Parts: sequence; C-alpha cells; structure tokens
Amino acid sequence: MTNTLNLLGNLLITQEAAGQGGAMGILNMLLPFILIFGIFYFLVILPQKKQMKKHNEMLNQLKKGDTVMMSNGIQGRIVEVKDTEIKVEICSNPKVVITVQKAVVSSVVAKGTEE
Repeated sequence: MTNTLNLLGNLLITQEAAGQGGAMGILNMLLPFILIFGIFYFLVILPQKKQMKKHNEMLNQLKKGDTVMMSNGIQGRIVEVKDTEIKVEICSNPKVVITVQKAVVSSVVAKGTEE
C-alpha cells in the first residue's frame, strides 16, 4: 500500500513539474518573437506611419500656384486643386496642363501665391 501511495505521489509531482515546464517552455519560445516584433515595430512601422502622416498633411496643404515635384519626376505648377486630384501646368511647356491624383505629388518645390 505504501509503495502505491509513493508511486501516486511521485506521479503527481512529475505531472505538476511538467505542467509548469510546459508553460515556461512556451513562454521561452515566444519571447524571441515578441522581442523581434517590438524591435521591428519601433524601427520600421512607427517611422513609416510618421512619414505617411507628414505626406498626407503636405497633400492637404496644396494650393493653386504651388510648384510641385511628382513621383515620376515631372515638375509643374498647380492650376486647380480638387479633393483627390489636381491640375498641373508642366514647367517645361506652360501650355500643357495634366490632371493627376494628389498622391503622386512627392514634394512641394516652391510655395506660390493664389491668383
């Protein structure tokens, strides 16, 4: 009878230790992934969000007369501003006016005055 009780006691202690080791094992496996995600977030995602916010603010401040550089390298002066698109007069040929999406504007070269 004592041997049976000792065997059951040892079995319970072993299962309890394995249960704790299992939870700690999972935590030890997940910890590197959590750290990598945290580093990735602070080095990649956060700066990209800031850059997108800054670009959207610049797009919202576009006005008639501004000289802008588009992502394809075309430089022009804004003739008309709408919600999602702008009309741009090409600098190299002032008679050419194109309509483009606001999102293609990469930077404002010179601030103009509204006519």
